[in-house]
This record gives sequence, C-alpha cells and structure tokens, in this order.
Amino acid sequence: MLASPSCRLDHLVVAADNLEQGASWCLETLGVVPLAGGRHPLMATHNRLLKLDGEAWPDAYLEIIAIDPLAAHAPAAGRSRWFGLDDPKQRRLIGNTPSLVHFVARSNDLMRAHRDLKQLGEDVGEIVPASRPTPDGELRWKITVRADGRPQYHGALPTLIEWQGMHPATKMASSGVALLAVKARSARPLELQRAWSAVGLNSVQLEFDALEPALEVVLQTPLGVVTLRGGFD
Repeated sequence: MLASPSCRLDHLVVAADNLEQGASWCLETLGVVPLAGGRHPLMATHNRLLKLDGEAWPDAYLEIIAIDPLAAHAPAAGRSRWFGLDDPKQRRLIGNTPSLVHFVARSNDLMRAHRDLKQLGEDVGEIVPASRPTPDGELRWKITVRADGRPQYHGALPTLIEWQGMHPATKMASSGVALLAVKARSARPLELQRAWSAVGLNSVQLEFDALEPALEVVLQTPLGVVTLRGGFD
C-alpha cells in the first residue's frame, strides 16, 4: 500500500523589485541581513535567503526573490516567471516595498500530489526541473509552475517542490529568526482545505475571510515578534 502523501512548509517567498531593496527591507523589518543566494537560469530570477528556526518547521527558510537584470535570457516564450513576478499589479506593489506573496511546500511524492490536485480541478501547472549552482555544488529540484506564474488562493495554495539531493537550508547558519505560525484567510476555505488535505499539508492555520483573503506569517526576530501579511492578489 502506498503511503499517504505529505508535505510541509519548505520556504516563504517574499517578492522584491530588486535584491538591494529586498536586503534593506529584511534588515529594517526582521533585523538581520539575508544570505547571498544565487541565480535561476530557468526563470531569469535571483534570490537572497534566510534560515528560519523553529521546531515545527525544520529546514524552513525565507527567500527574497527578484527578476535578475543580468540574466542571459528571459523565460521561454509563453511562460511567465514564477511567483507572479511578471504580473503588472504585483510589479507596482513590490516597486514600493517587498511583500510576502506565497509559500512553497516540500512533498514526499510530487507526482502523486500533482495528480491529486489536478483531479480536484486545481490548475497547478506542470512539474518542471530546475537548478542553480552554489559554492557547495549544484542545487537541483522539481517544482510545480503555472504558465502564467500566478500563485492561487492569494498565495495560500502552495507551489510544490521536491528536492533532489542537497537541501539549501543544510548549509545555512542560524539567523536568529524563528517561524512561529503560518495562517491563511480565504473566501473559499472548503476548497482550499480540500486541496491541502490532498497533498497532506496540515501545518497551516485556515480562517474564513471573504473580504480580506491573505497569507500571514508570524516571526520571532531580533526586533521582536513581526507579522507579515500579504499573498498574491
């Protein structure tokens, strides 16, 4: 008998207009400087990273991501960058300040989770292979990506990832920032809960809110407890 699918939060996604803006926001908001990340040739993006402590979310981290102005080429024709980075409305929002837009969940059976979500009628895109070089070797993973790049349910239906080999948080030093809670407010909580159950996600709190659906995380930081509210609109 196949084991039930399960997934857990892998990383939070904060979108920025550029990485300099993202690093400044991180220092001012969370009290720490994010680590250097790398470039994603597949999507013409790059990132900076911050390990998140906390027993409930082992190996979780925060990713600050932006369009890479030095990328050799844009994504393939017909495909937008992940996490809504090409969406005009989001471009306007993050032009002012970086914003929490989404989270990525690590699956123990990506193919099955992807199939089950599609059977529920959820358009989660396709599974694509991706990689980026690091000083410790190449990071490789498979990830679900929609052609339009848009996160669903205001960012609360996670992108799914399956790491192949090394996990990026393994080499990250403790940041002094701990993840305390992850919450979602949705106008469609029954559908969202059904999708979470299909992939085995059970570490996120869900509330009904038709007027202000959002994604929310609570962090313990050197500056005290910080709540980030956002999600893809």
